[in-house]
Amino acid sequence: MLSTHELKQIQLYRQHLTNKTDKHTVCHDLNGLQAQFMVNVEQQLRIRCNEKIEKDYFGDGLVKSWFVRGRSTVHVFNEEDLPLFIGRHLSAAAVCDSDFYQFMCSQGYTLAPERNQYFAQIIVTHIAAGTGDREELKEICFAHGMTDGEARHIFNQWGGTIRELAEIGVICFKVKEKKEYRLCRAFTPIAQDEAQIELVRRYFTHFAPATVRDSAYYFGWSQTFVKGIMRQLPLLQTTIDGKQYFYLEALESNYPDIPRCILLAGFDQLMLGYQKQDSIYLPQQHLRGIFNLAGIVMPPILLNGTIVGRWKKKNKKISFELFEEISAQDKKHIVATAEKVFDDVQKIEWKRI
Repeated sequence: MLSTHELKQIQLYRQHLTNKTDKHTVCHDLNGLQAQFMVNVEQQLRIRCNEKIEKDYFGDGLVKSWFVRGRSTVHVFNEEDLPLFIGRHLSAAAVCDSDFYQFMCSQGYTLAPERNQYFAQIIVTHIAAGTGDREELKEICFAHGMTDGEARHIFNQWGGTIRELAEIGVICFKVKEKKEYRLCRAFTPIAQDEAQIELVRRYFTHFAPATVRDSAYYFGWSQTFVKGIMRQLPLLQTTIDGKQYFYLEALESNYPDIPRCILLAGFDQLMLGYQKQDSIYLPQQHLRGIFNLAGIVMPPILLNGTIVGRWKKKNKKISFELFEEISAQDKKHIVATAEKVFDDVQKIEWKRI
């Protein structure tokens, strides 16, 4: 039987927070990294990689697209994993076959199929020719007769036709802050049931030990559905504080100590990988300090395995916003961690929230 402290040691190790590796292994093992904001991807890699991660220069071999086989969110993942995350590889002519096309129309952004196919082909043709910038593509479509009403579908902030093309495996984002697109390389999709088994296998290898409730939260599936996939895997189990935890691959006898401080990223997998209301890292009285009501997951300060606040960095200034009082020595360790992660910190600010 494991203690909660030992569980944290195992999860931190398996998530590469105390077992650093290269960016491709991180993205593979953690089923990609959530990427609403590219700065969060950069930070997740910084704290997990044993290679230098530089802004705007870490995207080689990686792509950004919607993760359509679990939660429908934008992720950065290995290009070789396109068949795992994207269920089809079709042509631009099939753009209206995307589930998202039907969703857009149901939300009042109706666009005739023939017009959607027409502008989808224009977008793909210009991306193939090297024009991947969103605003440039928008101007090109206006030049080809796109109306303001059509633009509300095609270039909708939810994704529009761009997302529809991504969901059928035609285009993806370049891995950078600016919205630019490229063609997906040709790939053979993996059957959905096989893809789901592989995603769950990676979860119970690199996030686990975890509960059924944790995994259902992570994937956005029902617990019944997750259990059905779990039955197809050779899972091991243990009991911690009266709860059943499941995992793949035998546990080691000696894991690294929990680090004194880790500056986790916004939308970090350590936060998203487990049911937030059951988190062993985040005291429940501070839940809304990290998971706000607008759906943003703030970057936490993990001190001795427990979240004590959040942080933010702008230019050369870093602010630490604490949920509780900590010692002067702990503050020194937090600052030392920041200076190790970032080489340009010139101003430190402390706040109590």
